Amino acid sequence: MTKKIVPIDYTNRDFDSIREALENFTKRYYPNTYRDFNQASFGSLMLDTVAYVGDILSFYLDYQVNESFLDSAIEYSNVQRIARQLGFKSSTNPSSHGILTFYIEIPSSTTGLGPDTSLNPILQAGSVFGSSGGGMYTLLDDVDFTGAAAQIVVGSSDPTTGNVLTYVVRAVGRAVSGRGGVTRIELGSFKRFRRVSLGKINLSDIIKVTDIEGNEYFEVDNLSQNIIYKAVRNTTATRSTVPNILKAVPVARRYVLETVDGETFLQFGYGSTDNNLTNPVVDPTEVVLDLSGRNYTTDLEFDPTKLISTDKFGIAPSDTTLIIEYRFNTTQDVNTATNTISDVIEGNFKFANQGALSPVKRDVVIGSLEVSNENPFVGDVSLPSSEEIKQRAYGYFATQNRAVTAQDYQALTYSMPAKYGAIKRCAVGKDADEFKRNINLYVISETSTGKLTLANVTLKTNLKNWLLQHKMISDTIDILDARIVNYTLHYEVMPTLNSNRFEVINQCNRAVAKEFTTILDIGEPLLLSDLYRVLQPVPGVLDVISVEARLADGPLYSVSSYDFDAALSADGRMVLADKNVIFELKYPNLDIKGSVR
Repeated sequence: MTKKIVPIDYTNRDFDSIREALENFTKRYYPNTYRDFNQASFGSLMLDTVAYVGDILSFYLDYQVNESFLDSAIEYSNVQRIARQLGFKSSTNPSSHGILTFYIEIPSSTTGLGPDTSLNPILQAGSVFGSSGGGMYTLLDDVDFTGAAAQIVVGSSDPTTGNVLTYVVRAVGRAVSGRGGVTRIELGSFKRFRRVSLGKINLSDIIKVTDIEGNEYFEVDNLSQNIIYKAVRNTTATRSTVPNILKAVPVARRYVLETVDGETFLQFGYGSTDNNLTNPVVDPTEVVLDLSGRNYTTDLEFDPTKLISTDKFGIAPSDTTLIIEYRFNTTQDVNTATNTISDVIEGNFKFANQGALSPVKRDVVIGSLEVSNENPFVGDVSLPSSEEIKQRAYGYFATQNRAVTAQDYQALTYSMPAKYGAIKRCAVGKDADEFKRNINLYVISETSTGKLTLANVTLKTNLKNWLLQHKMISDTIDILDARIVNYTLHYEVMPTLNSNRFEVINQCNRAVAKEFTTILDIGEPLLLSDLYRVLQPVPGVLDVISVEARLADGPLYSVSSYDFDAALSADGRMVLADKNVIFELKYPNLDIKGSVR
C-alpha cells in the first residue's frame, strides 16, 4: 500500500499560525488516534513545543537573511562587513594631524652676534609629545632649528652689561596622533592566504613590515594590486623645487590590512618563494607584439597597473620572523584643543658636531625644549551610524575608484584612509564664478567633544593629495571650509489642564534635544516642521503654538552670521541653508528654550 501524500502549508512562520496548522493537521489526518485538545493535556504540550521550536527557527532564518544584505542589516558589525565587500572601509581609528610649535634656548656665540650655531640641533622625526588629555603625538618630519624658516629672538641678557646671553629659536613641524610600536611574530611553514593578527590594539597606521631576511612587505588596497607608488629622492638639479619623484614599483610581497571587531589582521596571498615565477615582471613586448609574426593580437590584455605576471596574489611569508612597525593611539579620542600639547615625552636630537660638543651644554639645550600647538589637532571623528555607512558604501561602490560626479567626490572623501585623518561632513558644488570646471569641496571636522570645527591645513592637504589620485584630469579642486552656523530653538506650547508646567517643559526639551542633536549635512535645511512633530505627542502638551530658530550669539558660538528670517521658506516649514552652510545646535541644554502659555 502506497503512503498517502499529505499536503503541508509552508507559509506558517509564527507560533500561533504554526500551532494552529499542527492542530488542524492532527484533527484531519489522525481523528481516531488523538482527540484530547484540552490546553492542559500532554498533547497540547507537544503541539506548543513544536510550534515554539518552529517559531525560533523561523526567527533566526529571517534574522540571518536580513543580516546578509546591506539595506536590511541592523547589527553594526554586519553593516561594516557587507560595506567592506563593496570596497568601502570604515575608518575605525582615524588619526588627527596638526602643526606643533617648538621653542629652544641656545647660548649666544663668543662674538655675541647671534646664537652659537654649533649648538643648533635638529629635532628628529619620531619624537613623541603628550597632551593634557593623555594623548600622544609623533613628529613626522625633522625640525631644523638652523633652517631659514626658524625665527630667532633674544632670550636673556646680562642685567649689568646688557650683553645677550641666550637666544630663543622658534620652529614648526608636522605631527600626527599616536606613538610608534614594534611587534615580532614567529611564522611557521608555508600557509596559503596566511592571516596574521596584531590583536586588539588602537591601531592607526602600519609604518613598515619586514622579515628577518630583509624583505619588505607593502600595503595595498587589494591583493590583486601589484604595484605601488613610492617617493624616490630626487638627485637631479631640480631637487630644490621637486624633492621627490613618484615612481611605480611592482611589489610581489604585499598585504591587505583588515580590522574586524576591533582586531587587526594582515592578510597575505598564497604565493611562496618556491613557486614564484623566475621572471615575474611582465615584458610589454610580449603583450603588445605577437612574436610569431602576426601584426595583431588575440585575447591578450595589458594593464599598466599590473606589472607582475604571477597570479598568486603576492608572496606570503613563511619560516621567518615578521617585524611589524606600527603607530597606535593611546586614547580613544585623539583630537585636542589649542595649547594642550605641552609635554616632551621622547625628544630625539641630533647635533652637527655632536662628538666635539660639551655634554653639559648639549643637555642644557635639550632641556630647554618647549612645545605647543597653536591650532587644534583635528581629524578624528565619531564613528558613523549604520545608515551613514550604508549610504557611503553605496556611493563608494558607484565611484569605481574614480571621481566623476559630485557623489563620487563625496564617497572618496569619506573613504580616505584613517592614517590621513577623517572628515565629519563634506559637500561638493561647482564654482559658478569660474569659467573652467572648478569644483568647490566644502569640509568640516569635529572636536574632541563632538562639536563642529574647521579642518586644519594639514588635514585638507592630505585630502587633496588623496583626491588627486582619482579625479578627472580636467577637474580642479578647491577645498574650502564650510560655515558653521550655530542656532537656538524657541517654542511655545499650550499645556493640558492640571498638568505640571515645569515637567512639560523638561519633557519637551528632552524630546527636542534627542531629535536635533544629529549633525546635519552641509547645505541641508533646518526643518522646523520636525519641531512640531516632536512636541505634539509629548505628554501634557495640548497644542504647539509657535516654533522659531534664531542665530546663536556669544563667545561660545561661531562668528558666522546668518539671516534666519530671509532664509525661512515661504510656508515657514524650514530654514534654507546656503551650499556652504552647516547648522549646529551646539549646546542643547542652553540653546533649546521653551515656554508655556
